Amino acid sequence: MTQQFTRRKFLQSACITISALTVNMSGIEKALAAAAGVGPMATCDILIIGSGGAGLRAAVAAMKKNPKLNVVVVSKCMPSRSATCMAEGGINGVTDFSKGDSYELHCFDTVKGGDYLVDQDSTLKFCEQAGPAILELDYLGMPFSRTAEGKVKARPFGGASKVRCNYSADKTGHIVAHTCLDDALSNGVKFLMDHELLDVAVDNGRCEGAVLRNIRTGEIAPVRAKAVVLATGGYTRIFWNRTSTPYIATGDGVAAALRAGVPFKDAEMVQFHPTGVVHGGVLITEAARGEGGYLLNNKGERFMKTYAPAKMELGPRDIVARAIETEIREGRGYGQGLEAYVLLDLRHLGKEKIVHDLPQIRHVGKLFENIDLVDAPMVIRPTAHYSMGGIDVATFDDMATTVPGLFAAGEASCVSIHGANRLGGNSLADAVVTGKIAGNGAAAFASQADFGAGKRLTDLTGRWQDRFRNTTNGGDAKQMYSIREEMGAQLWDNMGIFRTQSKLDSLTSTLADLRSRYDALRVPNANPVYNTVFTEYVELGNMLQLAQAACLAASERKESRGAHTREDFPKRDDANFLKHSMVTMDESGKMRMGWKEVEITKFKPEERKY
Repeated sequence: MTQQFTRRKFLQSACITISALTVNMSGIEKALAAAAGVGPMATCDILIIGSGGAGLRAAVAAMKKNPKLNVVVVSKCMPSRSATCMAEGGINGVTDFSKGDSYELHCFDTVKGGDYLVDQDSTLKFCEQAGPAILELDYLGMPFSRTAEGKVKARPFGGASKVRCNYSADKTGHIVAHTCLDDALSNGVKFLMDHELLDVAVDNGRCEGAVLRNIRTGEIAPVRAKAVVLATGGYTRIFWNRTSTPYIATGDGVAAALRAGVPFKDAEMVQFHPTGVVHGGVLITEAARGEGGYLLNNKGERFMKTYAPAKMELGPRDIVARAIETEIREGRGYGQGLEAYVLLDLRHLGKEKIVHDLPQIRHVGKLFENIDLVDAPMVIRPTAHYSMGGIDVATFDDMATTVPGLFAAGEASCVSIHGANRLGGNSLADAVVTGKIAGNGAAAFASQADFGAGKRLTDLTGRWQDRFRNTTNGGDAKQMYSIREEMGAQLWDNMGIFRTQSKLDSLTSTLADLRSRYDALRVPNANPVYNTVFTEYVELGNMLQLAQAACLAASERKESRGAHTREDFPKRDDANFLKHSMVTMDESGKMRMGWKEVEITKFKPEERKY
């Protein structure tokens, strides 16, 4: 891919339309569709929803596994606008064993960091593949920062006992995403651009495809596939008013999987990154602390000595985020209300260090707070950041769900690598590792499978077409935006860093009311072309659904573990809650709670100390 590769060239060379997939149907496939009572339908072997790091790695892996398969990536936006691009600090993986690091030690740090709500069999396999994934990205041409000897450079990161967070300045996710996109284009991956996922169709116990909406034209159409990979990212946009994630991170894949009968695992486990800008929550990377930055309260104290005396600013994210909020609550912060904050001071690092290794957050500081990190401390506060919970994955070795033909990868999935708190640097590793595994798993399945009849797909498509007509027949879009703002505010106040039963009960009632108001919504624009109001309407429905599931799981987990802090149950309770929460939903929309045992192989649960 050349430096002159533009959006126009991307659309011309790598993007297709749904009609092209319909034309590609074989005579036998058309005959089978007709016999099943359904019309001509777009068809591909593997449909990958999401074009971030996980989706792109899945596409390339599937094509290499079986070049005869027709693989298509569906994306709501340009791949360069994915959440992967917003990761900054680095990507974890052991590539240097000379100083005592090992895959097993990476695994232990991950298990301990996740407060032992981590499936250890999956996590060891993940760590064993994370190191080679770094080397593969290096081979693909990713411009890592380099040591004097030319090796990939790594920096310390929170909760890690060794230095293994490999990086490209503080733009690592952006560069990972572009490296993966370059590789996908070089391998001939095709994209359905500006399409959003509406539903996943499951019939007779297996996945038969997905219903998509073309955002540009408004066309709502089914796509039949032998295998579907959901790589749609996380759901922390439910906190709407204060989150570091992009506006597209509305949990579309997780919500669709839940409606299709796949459990939503560990829904309550949402990570609050310790350092977001005060106004809006945009990320200030953990690399700022990895490079030696200080967290200071209004007394000028490095207050982390009270909460994690050994690790200080490089404690795990849940501990650091709670520490910051505690300082603010107890009057040692600055400002009032949502604009309260503490300071992140990098001035002692010097201008050369900041310009060379932390250029992006310097830019973010100037852009959002009019602060130059070279000259003044940054004002920061925790921000909703990452979804440890997600689509329940049954087996790590192929990233398959409990529904045959349906796979998940990256932040949308939950194969229980991160448990109750993800370590910084493990998210990008998760994306590239599980994406590749899911692609291989989907290709192996699709190589042996037949297409479904498409009856459920046809039914769901008709329902969504009716829903568009019925919803866009008048109304006031301001009501929708009011619901969205209130959802974000209520979640921050009642299911934020500190939770209690009374807060969660109040939130349960509020979310039910918001859902009722949403169900009665009508929006004013009946024009299907670029109807962004309807796009936001669909996304809001997904977010409300996932918020209700997360609130249910948070209410039932009566302990404090990792990112889930219950002030009314301040202790971790391994006897009763060393298990994964599993939320399911029936066709009427009623949600139910279940539990699943945690896989413990080597590291017995113990108290976390840093």
